[in-house]
Amino acid sequence: MRIFIGWFLALLITVTTAYYQRKTGPSYPKEIQTELNGQALKFKLPRTHDSDGNCEVRIPVNGNNVQGKIFFRRFPTNETWDTLAMSRTGNDLVASLPAQPPAGKLQYFVELTANSTVKRLDGQNAAIIRFKGPVPLWVLIPHILMMFLAMLFSNMAGLAAAFKVTRMRAYTIITVVLMVIGGFIFGPIMQKYAFGEFWTGVPFGWDLTDNKTLIAIVFWVLALLLNRNPRKLRPGWIIIAAVITLLIYSIPHSLFGSELNIATGTVTTG
Repeated sequence: MRIFIGWFLALLITVTTAYYQRKTGPSYPKEIQTELNGQALKFKLPRTHDSDGNCEVRIPVNGNNVQGKIFFRRFPTNETWDTLAMSRTGNDLVASLPAQPPAGKLQYFVELTANSTVKRLDGQNAAIIRFKGPVPLWVLIPHILMMFLAMLFSNMAGLAAAFKVTRMRAYTIITVVLMVIGGFIFGPIMQKYAFGEFWTGVPFGWDLTDNKTLIAIVFWVLALLLNRNPRKLRPGWIIIAAVITLLIYSIPHSLFGSELNIATGTVTTG
């Protein structure tokens, strides 16, 4: 019964943290809720897209008298805004942002006109979209799965250590293995497909996602080494590693990630 409760809590913490991390990250679509001439509008502005094609922006709004435009420019620049006229497809206004090289970004906002009313739709600020190279599913799925399971076993190891469950060492070993596979094998391969580099963390760069993975694995390897003797366990180190990992996973995903330097044409991080 105690093991069941532990797994339930570990899963709950993992799912909650993963959802928070994803939803607060800069690649999650920007959700907009507003109104135009009494019509409620609810839509999302994409903030990530593959660089092998243009990115469609779709605004659900009724009324043939409603027209739309998208204003965009490369980010970060002070270039003059380019304009795209939106066309009507059924009940939606649609336009496509031009594809950019991997790690290239665009800043954009939507403007709707209905009769004499003009409304800018972007929340507080213009949305920023980052393009990336296509990542094949054989890389993406194992990476996501391994990192999710690593977080799950990390939480379970921490709970087991807190309640002096002898399986804490086994959970620690599994956590390390999963992190190595997900973060140091499939992670760099995914990064290579997306932005052209295998590793952009320390010592080669300041990519926060890579550095988060590095910090987590360092603490877990330390916890494993200090608990290599099953007869002389040190649960405190496992708890520390689990807490550090939980804090790391709570940081929004893709924050301070790869960005194309427009002047030099190189990809920078941090």
